[in-house]
Amino acid sequence: MEDHHLSKEQLYQLFAKLASALANPHRLEMLDLLIQAPRTVEDLAQEAHMGIANTSQHLQRLKQANLVVDERQGLFIRYRLADPAVARLWHELRGVAELQLAEVDRALGDYRPRRHDFPKISVDELQERMGKQGVLLLDVRPAVEFQAGHLPGAVSIPLDQLEQRLGELPQGKLIVAYCRGPYCVFADQALELLAGQGRNVARLEEGVAEWRFAGNPLER
Repeated sequence: MEDHHLSKEQLYQLFAKLASALANPHRLEMLDLLIQAPRTVEDLAQEAHMGIANTSQHLQRLKQANLVVDERQGLFIRYRLADPAVARLWHELRGVAELQLAEVDRALGDYRPRRHDFPKISVDELQERMGKQGVLLLDVRPAVEFQAGHLPGAVSIPLDQLEQRLGELPQGKLIVAYCRGPYCVFADQALELLAGQGRNVARLEEGVAEWRFAGNPLER
């Protein structure tokens, strides 16, 4: 009976190993970034505003838990999620946190202070209106993320290029901006700029992960 209990404890220790790898805000941010596109250590360090050595240490913890894998491409080593289930795990963790922790909504309000300032459009409404023209879907994530996968029909103008490329956007259309999902501020900043230019705008809260979880295909 004691051996049986020890075996069960070993099983739960493996689950705890996975949970321990997730129990760090920097590593969760890295998973969120890798959902968008594979990246090198240097890319992740720049996006997460961390040192390369620290970033590498966090990636090794994620790799030891089989949450990410690395692949050599020429001179570079890129990291990606080990399985789509890792993205679903992160998505479910966020959902539980939203339900159980009131602080999540307050923290999101601090991070996205203008999240209620612009009209929102649902996935169903977007798909219906895209079929009837009159809508431009704007992806304001970095170009590498757009190339890895984007919503069908989307046009890529990264946020840091938007002000210089406003002339590329047609007049008279509803411009729907999206980025990495509901925990990303890029689309809010894009809509603030566009609304200041008198454009008709709306935000799609969902990003590529949420789009895919709903069973919709991506373009590459």
